Formats: sequence, structure tokens, C-alpha cells
Amino acid sequence: QVQLVESGGGLVQAGGSLRLSCAASGRTFSMYAMGWFRQAPGKEREFVAAVSGSGGSTLYADSVKGRFTMSRDNAKNTVYLQMNSLKPEDTAVYYCAAGPNMRTVRGGPQAWGQGTQVIVSS
Repeated sequence: QVQLVESGGGLVQAGGSLRLSCAASGRTFSMYAMGWFRQAPGKEREFVAAVSGSGGSTLYADSVKGRFTMSRDNAKNTVYLQMNSLKPEDTAVYYCAAGPNMRTVRGGPQAWGQGTQVIVSS
């Protein structure tokens, strides 16, 4: 099973940018669709974005569409989440996830990372 490690979280002012990374183990990385989720204090974990194994297809939650961009580099076994125009409501722990296809990633990933904290100050 693929193992995932996130990095890149931190504290940023509203309107700023951050780029999260998720490094995956294994030699079959390109076979996995990947996703990002987030969980704010007192709230349920929610879907943020997903990308297909090839990187050719992406999907975003309405709340981040136009501000966040998910991409992947299969040669580096890494996915990224570029977050621009950050808002205080983007504050959450961000989790990387993997699954055999984008529908599975969004509805029930097979693997999760440990999460990275993002705090957006107003």
C-alpha cells in the first residue's frame, strides 16, 4: 500500500499563498489517483481537490475553485497543492489521499497521510 507524507503547511496572512507537497512511496505511483482533503477544528473532513493518475484530469471543491491548483510529478512520486488568495476559512489540517481512481479518492481513499497544518491569519 502506498504511504504518503505531507509537507509545506504553515502560517500565512490572508491573501497569501502556500504550496503543499505530498510524497508517496512505491513504484506504482502513477497508477493512483490522488486527492487533498482538509479538516478544520470542530468540522468534518472535507474534499478539496483530486487529480488523475496521469495528471490529465483534476477536480476541485467549489470553495477552492479558481484559488487552488493541484498537480503531480510522477517522476518524483509527488503531488502538490498550490493555494493562492488564502482566506481565514482555509485554516485546517490538510491531508493527502490516494485511491485507484478519482471517484474512489473523493469518496473513500485507500491511503491517507498524517496531515499538515495550515493557518491563515486575518
